[in-house]
Amino acid sequence: MITAPAFAGKGWGVLGLARTGRAVAAALVAAGGTVAAWDDGAAARAAHEGALVDLNTADLTGFAGIIVSPGVPHSAPIFAQAARHGVPVMGDTELFALALPHLPPARVVGITGTNGKSTTTALLHHLLVCAGVPAAMGGNIGLPILAQEPLPAGGVWVLELSSYQLEITHSLACDIAILTNITPDHLERHGSMAGYAGAKARLFAMQKPGATAIVGRAAQGQYRVAAGPAAVTLIEDVSLPGAQADWPGLQGPHNRENARAAVAAARTLGLDDAVIAQGLASYQALAHRMEPVGEARGLLWVNDSKATNPDSTAPALAAYRRIHWIAGGRPKLDGAGRADLSAVRPNLGQVVHAWLIGEAAPLFAAELAGTVPTTQAGTLDAAIAGILASAKAGDVVLFSPAAASFDQYRDFEQRGAAFRTAVAALSATGEP
Repeated sequence: MITAPAFAGKGWGVLGLARTGRAVAAALVAAGGTVAAWDDGAAARAAHEGALVDLNTADLTGFAGIIVSPGVPHSAPIFAQAARHGVPVMGDTELFALALPHLPPARVVGITGTNGKSTTTALLHHLLVCAGVPAAMGGNIGLPILAQEPLPAGGVWVLELSSYQLEITHSLACDIAILTNITPDHLERHGSMAGYAGAKARLFAMQKPGATAIVGRAAQGQYRVAAGPAAVTLIEDVSLPGAQADWPGLQGPHNRENARAAVAAARTLGLDDAVIAQGLASYQALAHRMEPVGEARGLLWVNDSKATNPDSTAPALAAYRRIHWIAGGRPKLDGAGRADLSAVRPNLGQVVHAWLIGEAAPLFAAELAGTVPTTQAGTLDAAIAGILASAKAGDVVLFSPAAASFDQYRDFEQRGAAFRTAVAALSATGEP
């Protein structure tokens, strides 16, 4: 657990008692702080053993800060309530930043982006571990950051940071900040691309002179997100130590760019190319992110359930030939109410057939009309049955939905698990 004298002897509010909120409350109490906690869910409140105070309406005079879940929108009552009392609102990443001066000296890498940030984070962490460097992942991946043990001196914290987290982080000065890319997303939260890009840009604005910023060329040029004091390295200019064909967990053009970002950071942290090359070859894909889940019935099955928008799916379609593409879910609509699939069009030449599921099926069918054969299968099971009846040996089944999961599944992880289970059942039964 990470604690700090900066937490002691002060009153704190914690809004949201899921895993991260519980970790925050425990760390603050362990450090000698006083915590008033709240969750709008009755079950979460009942499971909490500390003091419960409805922070949305309480007198917050004297509080050192209110720590909220990143999912809490700025329109929530807590922001206005905290402002009335002059109390800062922050996330657990900001508490981590406040604790850093009291921890053994370590470097911090912050990674954000619309797509690729999880893979880049996990890959850089893997490269560091392969090199024998003490390292830990946190932020939007892995264990809550305050629930982790402090790294020894010389270690590296590798943090995946969403735009939601960055909005409520105020003083995290990363030694290395990475923006993998930026495309329209979360506009219902940020209001516009300028607002979304501005949230990403906070990662760089908090850096200090002498730090490093690693940014995609388009993001730096179109959205100007690297407007901080750090020296800028463009991802596209980074050379790679070896051939992508030798890295089974990093296939596709998007993973080449993720690898460039991680390699640039690894070199800045002092790793040599021989160790980096070994790490690239041994890296295994994260679950639900271009994850090969097996070969069954003569087909390669790839789980890319994390692809919740067309920009995420586009590079996945470029990674293979003769693809049976399973797509759909709850679509992200443009201002005209269309499910815009323009991002995937350049890579549709590899698609043998598109099998469409969920709420997006009729919308995607209309968008794809005249480009590739489509079937509105409706469900994942029906799509798989259709593929088994029509695919040829050697074909690839790519589950890359280009849509959110919430019409049929709790989240992209449950959706990906359903695909993985279905493939495992095919492998277990063997050939028909």
